Amino acid sequence: MRKIKLIFVFISFLFLTRMTVYSQNNIDKKAVKGFALLELYTSEGCSSCPPSDELLGKLQSEYKEDNVYILAFHVDYWDRQGWKDIFSNADYTKRQYEYAKYLGKEPIYTPQLIVNGTTEYIGSQETVVRNAIKVALAKPSIVDLSLEATLLDTKLNVSYNVNKASKNNRLVLAVVQKSAKSNVKRGENANRVLSHFQIVRQLHSVALTGNIKGIVSMSLLKDFNTKEFEIIGFVQNMNFGTILGAKRVTIN
Repeated sequence: MRKIKLIFVFISFLFLTRMTVYSQNNIDKKAVKGFALLELYTSEGCSSCPPSDELLGKLQSEYKEDNVYILAFHVDYWDRQGWKDIFSNADYTKRQYEYAKYLGKEPIYTPQLIVNGTTEYIGSQETVVRNAIKVALAKPSIVDLSLEATLLDTKLNVSYNVNKASKNNRLVLAVVQKSAKSNVKRGENANRVLSHFQIVRQLHSVALTGNIKGIVSMSLLKDFNTKEFEIIGFVQNMNFGTILGAKRVTIN
């Protein structure tokens, strides 16, 4: 009888131990969250772009509490078509060409949306874009990234801590204007007032190797303020273009 009791106690112990381990594993899995970094390549000179810009605004509002990060890069190759986009930047065109090599998708076009550096879509196709976000959120981040931003006079200092970074990884910091309107007078969108969202105004990058921490100091834009701007940082594998992790910065 005593032997039966001991066996019962032993089996109970094994069961409880297994449940504890299972519970801990579940907690660990929940702690590692997925993310979706959406990069829209757009222009005020492109008549197909306004619907994609409006979709970004809708998604930004819906997912503002989730790990969904939206960046609108205004390219400059439309500037020669009758209207110069006030937010355009040749560096953003260069970045889009780099994705064309990573993804094997040439020629480049607008509105092109790239999710986590690995897949591309027409930016105005809402159902497709929403499905891409769901797929991205289901995959855990590869790196652990933490960021903190502090204003000091005319400088913005961003402290970063990256865990599990490897060779050929870079930390990219985007200074983002949350929204703006533009009165377009010429080109394909002539006589329209366009609404823009999550406009990338500046881009800074730092090479990473191993578990890295440091500070990036950048000059503030003249119209920068903590209400209308935010900082989004992400780690990118420069060999393949894959985004490994992303965070939104709290500005103190």
